[in-house]
Amino acid sequence: MPTKRRRHAITETPPVQAALDELRRELGDEPLNLGELVVLGAREKLNSLRLTDARTAALRRSLADRVRAGNVPGDREAAEEVRRTGWVRP
Repeated sequence: MPTKRRRHAITETPPVQAALDELRRELGDEPLNLGELVVLGAREKLNSLRLTDARTAALRRSLADRVRAGNVPGDREAAEEVRRTGWVRP
């Protein structure tokens, strides 16, 4: 049937089939709703990405705070030598 909406095809590769078979066993006679699975999966993926982004931002803020406070472990003498002489690879 003609539509202006995108269409998708899903091949049941072994991992996809395993996940769907497990769900089918739980559903019993209830039909599998792939549209619902796509929505749930997309939301879960979005939440995961946002959580990762939030964690990354928090780690960057923490590092920036440590750098501003001068609380960064490292070899200050070696850093000063590199600053004076430049970085030279053997």
